Amino acid sequence: MNIEALLSAMTPEVFERIQEAVETGKWGDGSRLSEGQRESCMQAVMLYQAKIAKSSEHMTVNEHGEIVHKSKQDFKRDIFSSTTESIARFKHNDI
Repeated sequence: MNIEALLSAMTPEVFERIQEAVETGKWGDGSRLSEGQRESCMQAVMLYQAKIAKSSEHMTVNEHGEIVHKSKQDFKRDIFSSTTESIARFKHNDI
């Protein structure tokens, strides 16, 4: 398998579908992933995250295949700097 060809053919929409399939264990139509499909999809998700997406997740895989852990402070800074304008805030009685 040519990794570069796989990554160049994977659109963000395809990535999201594959990621959802890995998370739920099911394809969009409800059919279950086989163990082999789940492993392959998980590898594709990790490759995409490492090479294409600049993930703000606490733990990711970098382009060299190494696991990267962000410090709690870095993780909080990344989350709050990118989401403070888009977070919906409610008072207790509003819910």
